[in-house]
Amino acid sequence: MTLPTLSPHAHPVSPPVDTATRLELRAVLERGELLHTQDLLAPIQEDLRQVEEKMKTVEGSVFAPLADAFVDLIGHGGKRIRPALALLAAHLQGPMASSHRRRLIALAAAVEMLHTSTLVHDDVIDGALLRRGAPTLNARWSQGATVLAGNYMFARAAHFAAETGHMRVIHIFSDTLQVIVEGELRQLSDRNDYYQQKESYYRRIYAKTASLFQVATEAAAVLVEFPEERIQRLRDYGYHLGMAFQIVDDILDFTGDESSLGKPAGSDLRQGTLTLPFFYYLHRHPQPQSLVDRLIQARQAAAEGHPETLDRAVAQLVAAIRQSPAVEDARQEALHFLEQAAATLQPFPDSPYRQALLNLCAFVLQRRS
Repeated sequence: MTLPTLSPHAHPVSPPVDTATRLELRAVLERGELLHTQDLLAPIQEDLRQVEEKMKTVEGSVFAPLADAFVDLIGHGGKRIRPALALLAAHLQGPMASSHRRRLIALAAAVEMLHTSTLVHDDVIDGALLRRGAPTLNARWSQGATVLAGNYMFARAAHFAAETGHMRVIHIFSDTLQVIVEGELRQLSDRNDYYQQKESYYRRIYAKTASLFQVATEAAAVLVEFPEERIQRLRDYGYHLGMAFQIVDDILDFTGDESSLGKPAGSDLRQGTLTLPFFYYLHRHPQPQSLVDRLIQARQAAAEGHPETLDRAVAQLVAAIRQSPAVEDARQEALHFLEQAAATLQPFPDSPYRQALLNLCAFVLQRRS
């Protein structure tokens, strides 16, 4: 079988990166300073606290085990980058009207709740028992109950989005939900297809990750009534940052370890999901068909009761990919997206919020978990 043509930047065409912004990002990267989210998000800590409180609100009539699981899941949340993006973006042009703040908190909560609900459904689809080193809801409940819990979270996300009272924001949010669900279906359909076009990978990671980053920045800009040109810039920022974030996530699936990832290295490969490092590795391999055949045979052996065969094949491939140029190829592609994200910030006035968004670009490339 013939591999699809390899194109180093097979993603939507972006405007040239302006030199000044490129130098700003390069300066942050070259300092080598280890960036931490608590420092990056310091300008919006109080807003984030309000988002957290809003997410944990549960009506008293809700089924008690569901309410407990809901609050527990929210409490074990990650870095809260998605709601932070909405909050930072909204502050880019200076102080906002007080009437916008309550609706902005609702939007930020909606975005993070939507993200949490997708993780619950992902765990069901993948059969995952651990996330960030902690047992998933899927490990404690039946699959049917877990799906319904995820559905409840989708409903809460929609409720928060409706609280913004802004029809354009609600439309953007609902469009994003459709993109996410379609992306999940595509991912299931594309499993074990190691010869898919690179554009398929990009569509998938847009749906999985970049669409949520994009809705956070775009909807926030709409909500606080930025000019249309700046709304588009922030939409582009979210898109490019989200694409890079997922590419780095896919790199970490090969370069990380279970203690930092909260799951075994090579999990995507074990599930038959094609990611960018393996895409590059496969294209550089002298006998790609033999490599694919070996994976297919190992998966068949696992299905027949010999999981150690697949474990061994995946471990060997992970070790080989770590030592190959494929990891750096993928990293350079992530950097290209980050430069495009940084470029969108060029016309915004200097402020702690703009600096935080620029530093987030560097943080994404630094990530180890």
